[in-house]
Amino acid sequence: MKIVNKAEFEETIKEGVTLVDFFATWCGPCKMLGPVLEELSTEIPDVKFVKVDVDDEPELAEKYGIMSIPNVFLFKNGEIAGSFLGLQSKENVKTFIEERK
Repeated sequence: MKIVNKAEFEETIKEGVTLVDFFATWCGPCKMLGPVLEELSTEIPDVKFVKVDVDDEPELAEKYGIMSIPNVFLFKNGEIAGSFLGLQSKENVKTFIEERK
C-alpha cells in the first residue's frame, strides 16, 4: 500500500473509491491492521488503498479529526462514505467496504 502525503492526498481521493488508513509506524494495532488491508487491496481491485502517516502529515490528521489510530476512512469521489476506528477483522473491513462503495 502506498503512503501518500498531503500533496498527493486530494488527487488520490477525488475520483472513485479510496480507502485511507491513518496510521503511525509506532502503533501496534496499526501494524496488525496493515496486512489485512494489504490482502484486501488485492482482493478488491476497484478500490484504491492508501496510507497516511499521522506523524508526517499532522495537517491531514487534524482536518479529519484523527485523535486515535488506526482510523480508516472510505472516500467515494472525494466525499467521506464512512469510517471506522481501531483494529478490525478482515471480514469486517471487507463488509465495511462492500456496503459503502
